[in-house]
Amino acid sequence: MQDQVASDVAGAIEPKLRQSEIERASRKPTVNLTAYDLYLRALAQSYRYTDEGLAEAVVLARRALAIDPSYAPAAALVGTCRATQRAQGWGGLAADDIAEACRLARQALEAERDDAETIGQAAWTLFRLAGEAAIAAAALDRALALNPNAARAWLARGNIHAMRNQPEAAIEAIERARRLSPFDPYACFYAAIIASAHLAARRFEQAIEWVDRALHEQPRMVPAMRVKVAANAHFGHLDEARAELSRMLALDPKLTIAGFREYAHFMAPEVVELNVAGLRLAGLVEK
Repeated sequence: MQDQVASDVAGAIEPKLRQSEIERASRKPTVNLTAYDLYLRALAQSYRYTDEGLAEAVVLARRALAIDPSYAPAAALVGTCRATQRAQGWGGLAADDIAEACRLARQALEAERDDAETIGQAAWTLFRLAGEAAIAAAALDRALALNPNAARAWLARGNIHAMRNQPEAAIEAIERARRLSPFDPYACFYAAIIASAHLAARRFEQAIEWVDRALHEQPRMVPAMRVKVAANAHFGHLDEARAELSRMLALDPKLTIAGFREYAHFMAPEVVELNVAGLRLAGLVEK
């Protein structure tokens, strides 16, 4: 019981402390910024969840790395921003952008042996952008052995399980992350991954319920919108699926079935096909 209380207190305090640090760095004159200050500003920009915010976060993280090339949190943040840009269809990412993000994620894993949150972010990047599920899972095992209370590491683990068609393990991991960090700025990811897990398990009604929670937190979240399209289509709610597809295409107008297949290289084949079938039912074009 004491361990549970300590874990819950830490999970509640950490996001508040991080936000206070972000606000402090935001007030600091730009001429006096350190690598840590630049990282905090980058983190704040990433929380905006906009094309411009993510692009600015990458710029600030790179400035932090120019001051301290070994600063692992900034290196990992570049990768998570690029993964989000790719998921959203934002930024017009080139192959060099993806390669840089993966290189920095590997650099973060090599440099960081104690910070479970940074390890979790780097693992997320290598899974989503490079499809390196085994390397990501091993890194997460190390991170959670270091710190079983690292919510972001549990988030990354739940993401891997959901995308690899292990829905029950995904839900267990995300519920743990939610309990550890109930006020996390990334809370929308918790609900979206639980929705993805229910979709993979063909529990379409539960998937819709959870994806609505995610979209309440972050209405611009394209992966969550895609889950809502597919779940509604499979559930027989074609009007709702088509309406959500229209909203999704307003954010990611170039999305096609072929483009989704290319993006979804990290998913298990059966998860890809379940999504594709739903998107096709809703009317997404092939190419």
